[in-house]
Amino acid sequence: MSRTTSSAPESATVDPRQFKSFAEFYPFYLGEHSNVVCRRLHFIGTSLSLLFLLALFVTGDWWYLLAGLVCGYAFAWVGHFGFEKNRPASFKRPLYSFMGDWMMWRDILLGRIKLS
Repeated sequence: MSRTTSSAPESATVDPRQFKSFAEFYPFYLGEHSNVVCRRLHFIGTSLSLLFLLALFVTGDWWYLLAGLVCGYAFAWVGHFGFEKNRPASFKRPLYSFMGDWMMWRDILLGRIKLS
Protein backbone atom coordinates (compact mmCIF):
# COMPACT_ATOMS: atom_id res chain seq x y z
CA MET A 1 0.00 0.00 0.00
CA SER A 2 3.00 2.27 -0.07
CA ARG A 3 2.53 5.07 -2.55
CA THR A 4 5.28 7.19 -4.01
CA THR A 5 3.67 9.28 -6.74
CA SER A 6 1.41 12.26 -6.32
CA SER A 7 -2.22 11.97 -7.34
CA ALA A 8 -3.00 15.68 -7.30
CA PRO A 9 -4.25 15.93 -10.92
CA GLU A 10 -6.57 12.93 -10.46
CA SER A 11 -7.83 14.06 -7.05
CA ALA A 12 -8.63 17.52 -8.37
CA THR A 13 -11.53 15.96 -10.29
CA VAL A 14 -12.78 13.74 -7.45
CA ASP A 15 -15.31 15.13 -4.99
CA PRO A 16 -14.81 13.32 -1.65
CA ARG A 17 -18.53 13.68 -0.95
CA GLN A 18 -19.29 11.12 -3.68
CA PHE A 19 -18.17 8.18 -1.53
CA LYS A 20 -21.04 6.31 0.10
CA SER A 21 -18.95 4.44 2.67
CA PHE A 22 -15.67 4.76 4.47
CA ALA A 23 -14.44 1.62 2.68
CA GLU A 24 -14.88 3.48 -0.64
CA PHE A 25 -13.32 6.65 0.76
CA TYR A 26 -10.14 5.19 2.30
CA PRO A 27 -8.32 4.39 -0.98
CA PHE A 28 -9.03 7.97 -2.10
CA TYR A 29 -7.74 9.21 1.26
CA LEU A 30 -4.50 7.28 0.85
CA GLY A 31 -4.09 8.74 -2.63
CA GLU A 32 -4.34 12.20 -1.10
CA HIS A 33 -1.38 11.26 1.13
CA SER A 34 1.02 9.87 -1.44
CA ASN A 35 3.85 12.26 -0.50
CA VAL A 36 6.04 10.64 2.15
CA VAL A 37 6.65 13.95 3.98
CA CYS A 38 2.91 14.54 4.17
CA ARG A 39 2.41 11.05 5.63
CA ARG A 40 5.22 11.62 8.13
CA LEU A 41 3.72 14.92 9.25
CA HIS A 42 0.31 13.29 9.66
CA PHE A 43 1.85 10.50 11.71
CA ILE A 44 3.72 12.95 13.96
CA GLY A 45 0.67 15.20 14.41
CA THR A 46 -1.63 12.28 15.18
CA SER A 47 0.87 10.78 17.62
CA LEU A 48 1.25 14.10 19.44
CA SER A 49 -2.53 14.50 19.52
CA LEU A 50 -2.81 11.09 21.14
CA LEU A 51 -0.28 12.17 23.79
CA PHE A 52 -2.28 15.34 24.44
CA LEU A 53 -5.45 13.24 24.78
CA LEU A 54 -3.67 11.05 27.30
CA ALA A 55 -2.54 14.18 29.18
CA LEU A 56 -6.17 15.35 29.26
CA PHE A 57 -7.25 12.11 30.92
CA VAL A 58 -4.36 12.12 33.37
CA THR A 59 -4.62 15.77 34.42
CA GLY A 60 -8.23 16.68 33.65
CA ASP A 61 -6.95 19.88 32.04
CA TRP A 62 -9.20 20.57 29.02
CA TRP A 63 -6.55 22.74 27.38
CA TYR A 64 -4.89 19.51 26.28
CA LEU A 65 -7.90 18.80 24.06
CA LEU A 66 -7.41 22.10 22.27
CA ALA A 67 -3.65 21.49 22.04
CA GLY A 68 -4.27 18.06 20.52
CA LEU A 69 -6.69 19.38 17.90
CA VAL A 70 -4.43 22.27 16.94
CA CYS A 71 -1.35 20.06 16.81
CA GLY A 72 -3.01 17.36 14.71
CA TYR A 73 -4.48 19.73 12.16
CA ALA A 74 -1.40 21.96 11.99
CA PHE A 75 0.89 19.09 11.05
CA ALA A 76 -1.65 17.74 8.55
CA TRP A 77 -2.22 21.07 6.86
CA VAL A 78 1.50 21.76 6.53
CA GLY A 79 1.77 18.36 4.89
CA HIS A 80 -1.06 19.05 2.46
CA PHE A 81 -0.38 22.66 1.53
CA GLY A 82 3.41 22.49 1.72
CA PHE A 83 4.25 19.06 0.34
CA GLU A 84 1.24 17.26 -1.11
CA LYS A 85 0.01 20.44 -2.85
CA ASN A 86 -3.66 19.61 -2.34
CA ARG A 87 -6.54 20.59 -0.09
CA PRO A 88 -7.29 18.32 2.85
CA ALA A 89 -10.34 16.12 2.29
CA SER A 90 -11.45 17.14 5.78
CA PHE A 91 -12.89 20.31 4.25
CA LYS A 92 -15.54 18.21 2.48
CA ARG A 93 -15.61 14.90 4.42
CA PRO A 94 -14.55 15.71 8.00
CA LEU A 95 -15.69 12.48 9.68
CA TYR A 96 -14.28 10.16 7.01
CA SER A 97 -11.04 12.15 6.98
CA PHE A 98 -10.75 11.90 10.77
CA MET A 99 -11.33 8.15 10.53
CA GLY A 100 -8.86 7.92 7.63
CA ASP A 101 -6.17 9.66 9.63
CA TRP A 102 -6.44 7.11 12.44
CA MET A 103 -6.57 4.20 9.97
CA MET A 104 -3.48 5.51 8.19
CA TRP A 105 -1.75 5.99 11.56
CA ARG A 106 -2.57 2.39 12.47
CA ASP A 107 -1.45 1.12 9.05
CA ILE A 108 1.87 2.96 9.45
CA LEU A 109 2.37 1.41 12.90
CA LEU A 110 1.64 -2.05 11.47
CA GLY A 111 4.05 -1.50 8.56
CA ARG A 112 1.31 -1.58 5.91
CA ILE A 113 2.22 1.95 4.81
CA LYS A 114 5.87 2.95 4.60
CA LEU A 115 7.31 6.26 5.74
CA SER A 116 10.34 6.03 3.46
